Amino acid sequence: MSWETIKLELDARGVATLTLHRPDKHNSMSALMIEELTRAAAQLDSDDAVRVVVLTGEGASFCAGGDLGWMQEQMKADSATRAAQAGQLAGMLGALNSLSKPLIGRIQGQAFGGGIGLISVCDVAIGVEGAKFGLTETRLGLIPATIGPYVLARMGEAMARRVFMSARLFGAEEAVTLGLLAKAVAPDALDAAVEGEVKPYLSCAPGAVASAKALALQLGGGIGADDVAQSIKALVARWESPEAAEGISAFFDKRKPDWLR
Repeated sequence: MSWETIKLELDARGVATLTLHRPDKHNSMSALMIEELTRAAAQLDSDDAVRVVVLTGEGASFCAGGDLGWMQEQMKADSATRAAQAGQLAGMLGALNSLSKPLIGRIQGQAFGGGIGLISVCDVAIGVEGAKFGLTETRLGLIPATIGPYVLARMGEAMARRVFMSARLFGAEEAVTLGLLAKAVAPDALDAAVEGEVKPYLSCAPGAVASAKALALQLGGGIGADDVAQSIKALVARWESPEAAEGISAFFDKRKPDWLR
């Protein structure tokens, strides 16, 4: 299977590395990347040779969120198209979240918006010291809706509310406090830290690992279809708001939105 926006590699131990491969765009998520990540999740889930999956990015950033071209398309789209696009993003996140293999995040750089969603669906994520993170959607008049169920599940409501609405940037150390990252390490220690998370799984029965993960998702309350539908509805409503029109226009015009005047 060929890929344009991601890379997928499998080593002899059964450790798959899924890499976001748009470094010139800071690995921002386009419609094609969302579709390819969804297909990759299905392939990894069904491949008995895969024992563990490592999710990472190529270049300076892990994932800068939504692609600018994708955002412009959303501004021109009708409600049904916006809902369909949000549904595809939700489906991709759901596929990664419910992956029957352990998903380890190797967060080698900054992450914003949808990138925070990708980190949140990992079973454990290790980030580099000095990286910056943020749920920056409200700066544009939008909300972190489709990723919201996964961010809340990862951080918990109290922690999420510290950063969910303010678009405030925070560092890797605070990301650990918030529960987004398990630990923050020096860049030259990242691979060893990730390997420390991967290696124990290789001595476990794969079927037992899959069953244990499924049970953890179930006992944790899970993310139901109603949660996903509500997040999509909220996002579509926000895209159609005057604030979103102003925020997106200001961003592309490289000016301040009117609420900053």
